[in-house]
Amino acid sequence: MRYLEVLSFARELRKNQTKAETVFWSKVRNRKFHGYKFNRQFIIEHEKANYFIADFHCFEKKLIVEIDGKIHLKYAAEDKNRDTILNELGYYTIRFKNEEVLFDWKNVETKLLKHLEVNRLL
Repeated sequence: MRYLEVLSFARELRKNQTKAETVFWSKVRNRKFHGYKFNRQFIIEHEKANYFIADFHCFEKKLIVEIDGKIHLKYAAEDKNRDTILNELGYYTIRFKNEEVLFDWKNVETKLLKHLEVNRLL
């Protein structure tokens, strides 16, 4: 896929967020989450003309946040492979289930902050 096609797809994903993504974004946008800057539907090139689109990305910490729905149960192997590639590129991925974001924000907040703070020491 060419970059402009990926960019167009990322824009569509921003327009059609899941409910969990909308909630997460409302909690982290505009540096609301402990001053950290997050982007949504962030494009990462991993090979020439091959791209990943991260649900959310904290540039300062190279942290990727993925919000996983039930479809990800079917694609667990692909997600693991993707996370491995991203890790090799210097990114760290943390995953939350839709239900965690929607119904247990305190736990999500605690885990996310822990990962951001641990990465602060690196």
